Amino acid sequence: MGELLTGGLGMFLLRQDSRNGINNKRREAGFAKSFEQCFGARLAHGDTIAEVLEHTDPEGPESVKMDLMSGLFGQKVLRGDRLCGKYYPVAVDATGVVSFDHRHCPHCLTRTSKNGATTYFHYVLEAKLVTRDGLCLSLASEWIENPAGEFDKQDCERKAFTRLAAKLKRNYPRLPVCILADGLYPYGGAFETCEGYGWKYIFVLKDSTLKSVQEDLVLPRRRDPKKSGYHVRDGWRVACEYRFENGLEYKKSKISWIECGETRTRDMPREKRPEKQKDGETHRFVYVTNFEVDRDNVMELSAGGRLRWKIENEGFNTQKRGGYQLGHKFCRTSLNGLKNYYTLLQMAHAINQFVERDGEVREQLSCHSKETVKNIWGMLVSYMIFARDPEDLPDGNVGRIQPAPA
Repeated sequence: MGELLTGGLGMFLLRQDSRNGINNKRREAGFAKSFEQCFGARLAHGDTIAEVLEHTDPEGPESVKMDLMSGLFGQKVLRGDRLCGKYYPVAVDATGVVSFDHRHCPHCLTRTSKNGATTYFHYVLEAKLVTRDGLCLSLASEWIENPAGEFDKQDCERKAFTRLAAKLKRNYPRLPVCILADGLYPYGGAFETCEGYGWKYIFVLKDSTLKSVQEDLVLPRRRDPKKSGYHVRDGWRVACEYRFENGLEYKKSKISWIECGETRTRDMPREKRPEKQKDGETHRFVYVTNFEVDRDNVMELSAGGRLRWKIENEGFNTQKRGGYQLGHKFCRTSLNGLKNYYTLLQMAHAINQFVERDGEVREQLSCHSKETVKNIWGMLVSYMIFARDPEDLPDGNVGRIQPAPA
């Protein structure tokens, strides 16, 4: 079983775009031997791996993934990325995995277009640890799926969040968490769930959300900012104005409000600025939180709320377009297989993020201004195919570079 799961994991670690892709490499004797030397496991055929994953309970690989992350917390690897020196930022968001024009299984979600065409699809809700330097590590996954048989309403992200939160608390009971989420989450149930587990939260607040709270914010929005500052980022001078208000009541919860207004100007003489570059545009970032906000922590909390974008950019976008092929139908006939391949993808992405931060990989990336991680991984696979072990050569010197004569 270890070899079979390692084979599935290796497909994603090496950024192979399909089961057929890894099978084509497996036909090369050099690649199969290199794989065994690297991972300590023989590489099984992709169809064999798929058949096993179809009959494996998804909770098994999911528990392995969570044990992997628990090990990182136990080694205190990520302590420097905590908010306010205590809380690990955990972004929560859902993404589509696969879609079909026919019913894939009894648990498919459905959507019917205006012309009457029905799409069947599977969504998953993710809780990912996100950091300022771009790490995006899956802590737990919860599938958004309909129950088998008859039901009144389809499953949704808010229902799945209740299940996901329970899974997080069960598997990381002592982990101090700050939940980061988009504008779907400012509602009473999410507030109470986080507070019940002793978690902090920072949620995006839309102007159309929490009507009773919006009425209390009319005056605070008109007042002068309580803190101002600026920083330089990517050639821009970014001036920030912060407003905040504590003690707002919503149902059973007391919440705080943060607004950050950013005005960007090009940090260069006006005559040298690009013609299409616009200066003076102001962008508002608004959040609700259960932190007590003050002048000392408002900048950190506002920046923490914006970490939520990491789950979409460094998370889902990388997995869909960075060689992991999230969205590819690795297993068309089994929901169990689909879930297990997804879990292996999350594990491989987590491992590769640490590998990409290794000194040797960074050195390779710095050798050329347009070198990419994807190209380095392609060269790695080529090396695994064509490199020969010196022990396999008839003469120990054959194939080696000979020193020049004196």
